[in-house]
Amino acid sequence: MKATNQKVYISTAIDYANAEAHLGHALEKVQADVLARYYRARGREVFFLTGTDENSLGTVRAAKEKKVPVRSFVKEKSDHFYKLREALDLSFDDFIRTTEKRHAQAVQKLWKKVKPDIYLKKYRGLLCSNCETYFKKEEAPDGCCPVHGVKLEEVEEENYFFKLSRYQKQLKKIIESDELKIIPESRKNEVLSFINQGLEDICISRSSQRMQDWGIKTPEDETQTVWCWFDALINYISALDYGKDGQKFKDWWVDNPRKIHCIGKDIIKFHAVYWPAFLLAAGLPLPQVILTHGWLTVDGQKMSKSRGTGVDPFKLSRDYGSDAVRYFLLREIPPTKDGDFSLTKFKERYNADLASGLGNLFSRVNKLAREMKVEPGLAGLETEQAIKEVQQEYVQAMARYDFREALMSVWNLIAFCDQYIEQEEPWKGEEGSAEVVADLLFVLGKIAKLLQPFLPQASQRMTDQLAGKKESGNLFPRLK
Repeated sequence: MKATNQKVYISTAIDYANAEAHLGHALEKVQADVLARYYRARGREVFFLTGTDENSLGTVRAAKEKKVPVRSFVKEKSDHFYKLREALDLSFDDFIRTTEKRHAQAVQKLWKKVKPDIYLKKYRGLLCSNCETYFKKEEAPDGCCPVHGVKLEEVEEENYFFKLSRYQKQLKKIIESDELKIIPESRKNEVLSFINQGLEDICISRSSQRMQDWGIKTPEDETQTVWCWFDALINYISALDYGKDGQKFKDWWVDNPRKIHCIGKDIIKFHAVYWPAFLLAAGLPLPQVILTHGWLTVDGQKMSKSRGTGVDPFKLSRDYGSDAVRYFLLREIPPTKDGDFSLTKFKERYNADLASGLGNLFSRVNKLAREMKVEPGLAGLETEQAIKEVQQEYVQAMARYDFREALMSVWNLIAFCDQYIEQEEPWKGEEGSAEVVADLLFVLGKIAKLLQPFLPQASQRMTDQLAGKKESGNLFPRLK
């Protein structure tokens, strides 16, 4: 593939530091990691960011319940989320915490930039302390947060507001034209519908007293704390040294058009409406793509620790390996839709595709290669054509951010190899058998490269064994 020095900036949403990670958090991280590894393999310079959101009222309350200092509590939770790096074999380049000095500097700087669009007024509304979002009565007829299911609190305060309404026409034009591309199309339509209903100005601060003096104070007014969403969204540029006008910010945000946010469907409004509006008000470039995944569900309900439906990604990785967890999330779960998890489904997918599919093929071919003392050779015309077709399908799928289709194309190549073995029967040792095995080894090398963004450990083991560096053993032992 032709190398290019074009930069690609990839970010995930940052996780609330008020609970532990579940498999739903892992889905987003793994999708972003696949993109990062894929673009690096194509010769592009990548900056991959993730992190934790630590300045919400929900975090303060969670710390109080545990009877520990808030700062110690968020440090413990942030460290917990950082450990997903090893559990899921993630390759992020930076991990931002919203309690860091570089972040606070960036938040206060952006606040000052958009100050002409900020004003003070008294307000009463229904607030969800979990997501720090105000809802209208018609948006929550049962008095509960439509996302978290918790009872909404009626709050009356004097706060700062941002003139979101001023940017309605501009946002609509940007999204309709795909200047800011929202994937999938259904989420784009959802955002446009929200905008067409009429944008109202939004509250972007909370009283410091109610926030119990936790969070980032608004510039020039110690009585107010920056709303956690205004605060959190800025992580995408605070990690690039926006707060001190660093060269990194110029290189990766200002001069780089390729900026991808990977987020969940429940926070699309914040990323596709509020965040672009803040950037427009500050005169800063917008992201290019907002890639929106669905929920990971258990029995049709969004996975949640508080509801007792959380699946521990650390345990799953320890028991079955990070590649197996990654494969399930990428192959079983539609990249932009909801997908259901069960351990039964997980094991079935593992045995069918990893143990009996890839693992079995790799083991059979390598056994034949050792017996015949064969090394990878140039593929025959039929095999070469199969490789080219799969590579084309793979690249097209990745251009659509369709991880599942990309993996399915690789498994089509695995199926081709299985059929080729059965057709040629190289184990009989007849004339031409060595060439067949050499052909198969060559294809396995291509499969290893295609799998590198998805299954980095298995890919490396395959590459090492094909190069004669070491025996890989059984890639994926069958589960009972």
